[in-house]
Amino acid sequence: MSSPSTTGPNGPTAHPTSATPLPSRPGAPSDAPAPGKPVAALAMSRGGARQLLNEAAVAAFAEATDLRYPPLLDDFGTEEARAILAEAEVLITGWGCPPVDAPVLAAAPRLRAIVHAAGTVRLHVTEACWERGILVSSAAAANALPVAEYTLAMILLANKRVLGISADYGRGRERRNWAAEGEVLGNYGRTVGILGASLIGRRVLELLRPFDLRPLLHDPFVSPEEAAALGAESVGLRELFERSDVVSLHVPLLPSTRGMVNRELLSAMRAGATLINTARGAVLDQDALAEFAAAGRVSAVLDVTEPEVLPPGHPLWDCENVLISPHIAGSVGNEVQRLAEYAAAEAARYAAGEPFAYPVLPSRRDLTA
Repeated sequence: MSSPSTTGPNGPTAHPTSATPLPSRPGAPSDAPAPGKPVAALAMSRGGARQLLNEAAVAAFAEATDLRYPPLLDDFGTEEARAILAEAEVLITGWGCPPVDAPVLAAAPRLRAIVHAAGTVRLHVTEACWERGILVSSAAAANALPVAEYTLAMILLANKRVLGISADYGRGRERRNWAAEGEVLGNYGRTVGILGASLIGRRVLELLRPFDLRPLLHDPFVSPEEAAALGAESVGLRELFERSDVVSLHVPLLPSTRGMVNRELLSAMRAGATLINTARGAVLDQDALAEFAAAGRVSAVLDVTEPEVLPPGHPLWDCENVLISPHIAGSVGNEVQRLAEYAAAEAARYAAGEPFAYPVLPSRRDLTA
């Protein structure tokens, strides 16, 4: 992986060098307050800013708020940052934002809202924020879109056996009738199991609707009626793994989900089934998966691992039926622009006195990635 890097939508992500200038605010900065607009500041690492911010994004934030930028707040302890915090009503945050803890809140008596232009807020929105009643918004819904698209592509490719067949084709370099070799091949009528009705899981189910597939869903917080409305059959956890040709993981990493896809569940998978993980590496027993994959019993598509990157000697690297991508399912490249657009729209809603379209609710923070 190239260096330098920062923690982006999907973990460490390459970005331009530290010499690359950050985008400036269009027009001459002014200390004069903008009538009727909440004072806002941008808080994130410089690496995060280089990925998220461009002239259009900064202009959109400045249109919605009285944006005090520059400076970029990547360290809340500086004298300059403290002066901005004393006035700020809104923090527009991104990857690498320092924790907004009790001392930071004490320096920001007017702070009322945090608009996060990325997914999880767990790394910077602390318990002190919830106790203070800070309103929080996240662009997780925007980041869900490319993850779901990646997942759909991998489901369709998995049922076509593209990974294994392309490897065999490269070795033999001859024409064969792959469909006649005893392996089930194709997408018609195949069963796809979705573990977790998260934002991404729900979007995947939506994208599956045009295809002749049979979706199953396991989520203990979703009723059979709601699952049916999502286009899926509600099933138990083990049944999901037993019946599915492809199982796709969409659960947040919580104490209750760490290691939940264990050896027992993996052993229940159909011979030749495929596991897709775009959630978090730690929800999966990777050592057990490596054994089953090496034996040719299951295949896998892993966009996340624990740790990232896997050690060079990990057996998953050597499994031809395992595709490991470097955490690129989420927003990368021009897809990051969507995150900034969502955040700017949320900032505009707050400025207009409207509720957030994508709030992070205190009652659900323990169930959210």
